[in-house]
Parts: sequence; C-alpha cells; structure tokens
Amino acid sequence: MIFLLGFKGYGIMSEPIWIVREYAKCSGCRRCEIACSLHHEEWMWPEASRIRIFMPFPGLEVPHLCAQCDDYPCVKACPVNALSTDQVTTAVIVDKEKCISCGKCISACPGQVPFLHPQDNKAVICDFCSGDPECVKVCREAGYNALTLVHEEQSGNRKLFSRHPLQVAKDLAVNFFGEKGEEVV
Repeated sequence: MIFLLGFKGYGIMSEPIWIVREYAKCSGCRRCEIACSLHHEEWMWPEASRIRIFMPFPGLEVPHLCAQCDDYPCVKACPVNALSTDQVTTAVIVDKEKCISCGKCISACPGQVPFLHPQDNKAVICDFCSGDPECVKVCREAGYNALTLVHEEQSGNRKLFSRHPLQVAKDLAVNFFGEKGEEVV
C-alpha cells in the first residue's frame, strides 16, 4: 500500500520530496534511464543514468535509485565533503570538483546505489532533477506508475528502500512465483 502525502503535481518544490517505488509495477522498459540520461548527460546513455533498472532474474525488473536515507550514510562517509543535501528537496548533491572517486559513498550506502560515472569516474547519485524528476514523469506517461513523486517530510522508513537489487528481486520472486531459495546477499 502506498500513501501519497500532500501530492501537488510538478514544478518548483517548496517542501521535501521523495520518489516512491512500486517494484511490482516496473515493466523494465527503461524509459526512466533514458529520460534521466537525456536530462543529465544530454544524450541517451543509460550507463550514466541516476536511476538504473536491474533484471537479476528473468521477468523481475527492479528500479534502483537513491532512497534519501534520513541519516545519509553516503554523505557522512565522504572524506572530502563532496556530498551534501539539498535543503529543499533533501536530495544528495555531488560536488564533482571535490569528489576524489574513492567509492566510500558506495560502500556506506545500504543499497550500494551511488556509482562512479563511466566517463569522469565521479560519484553519481539521484538529485531529483532539481525537484522535477524526469523518471517519474516518463513512468507516469507510459502508464506504469512504478515511480511516484510524493511530498513528505523525511522518515526513517525511506531506508527500507535502500536495498541491493538482488534482495528486492528475491522478495519479488516470492510474491510473483512463490519462489523461495537461498538467501541472496
């Protein structure tokens, strides 16, 4: 079940936002990856997208993006203060000039969401497209609604979404197929 708190549409944000994921609705179309890379890279480059779709098992697609944990382990782990948070959206912002490509933000993230950009090797994390997330728009336009923008204050519950795609896929396999296997780490 998903609760939409104070949804006001798109545009300039004046309060914290978050992207809710309904994993079971993801079709694996990858439109979100394309929209993100077009917005941030100015060409279709899914490998540089701030949202990634993983297919750990056939038929199970998992949208993987920053959960905006309330304690920001990635920000705390950065030894050069290259990561900060946007005061309005609460998104993690990467200062590429300061980033030394050490990967400590990746190791600190419970879902290993950040990654190093394939071109400049600097940390990449979802920045909510400055408050108007392209991934949410294309997912909604396609009718899948696996990603939904909500306006809400931060919560410790967000960290529940900061999980490795294999862990999410394992839970989906149980829900979809009744499959129970060995623990996926």
